[in-house]
Amino acid sequence: MVYDLSPFSALTVPDFGGHEGQWAVAGLLTVGFTVLARLVRGVTNSGAVAGAFICFVLYLGGGPGAFAALVTVFALAWITTRLGYSRKQKLGTAERREGRKASQILANLGIATACAAASILSHDRTLFLLAMAATLSEAAADTVSSEVGQAFGEQARLITTWRSVPAGTDGGVSLIGTTAGVVAAGVVSSICVLGGLLPRRWLVISTGTAILGMIADSFLGAGLERRRLVNNDLVNFLGTLIAAAAAVWLARIHL
Repeated sequence: MVYDLSPFSALTVPDFGGHEGQWAVAGLLTVGFTVLARLVRGVTNSGAVAGAFICFVLYLGGGPGAFAALVTVFALAWITTRLGYSRKQKLGTAERREGRKASQILANLGIATACAAASILSHDRTLFLLAMAATLSEAAADTVSSEVGQAFGEQARLITTWRSVPAGTDGGVSLIGTTAGVVAAGVVSSICVLGGLLPRRWLVISTGTAILGMIADSFLGAGLERRRLVNNDLVNFLGTLIAAAAAVWLARIHL
């Protein structure tokens, strides 16, 4: 089956055929971003190494638009992690002050990195870039919803049974946290559109599948993580994978 990819024809994605300068720019931006992320304690040493690799590949795959989206994801995570920190400490859900470690970074951004790498190697970059945008948006949505919900949510509900549970419970959702997550998904997807990764018509797909991944993450948390069958890193990884798969599926239907 042949798909019409004309909606993506105007995308401003980089051409790396013999353009060594693009590699130099990617390297410089990666070093600068990694150093800043470490200085503000957004990541640990291992997280900085993982983040550097991810930043480099994302820039090569998606150019400045992908870098802007990554910076937005980081900024949203960094800000919301620090909201209500003392309350999160009392709940026992606060992130460590030294930042997120490598396993957490890879769990949230590993699928986006794989999509960026695939876009470099593939003749059909468009669907991989859409999947990358959806996973970055989902990573932001999931982190922001969790952090805001723990900081300000007075009551959480277990997504599978809707019974009241303490804030920070695996699979627990709150109105304020979910709303914040939806906004975060829209913000990152909009950055992807403004950065030329996506045409405007796919903004809804990227945002919608990111929200779907965020909801799926909550179901996985309630059904599997609470039973100690999987850990939080795997749940986060699966959430981004669901967002990517759903984005590609919806795009193929509408092409």
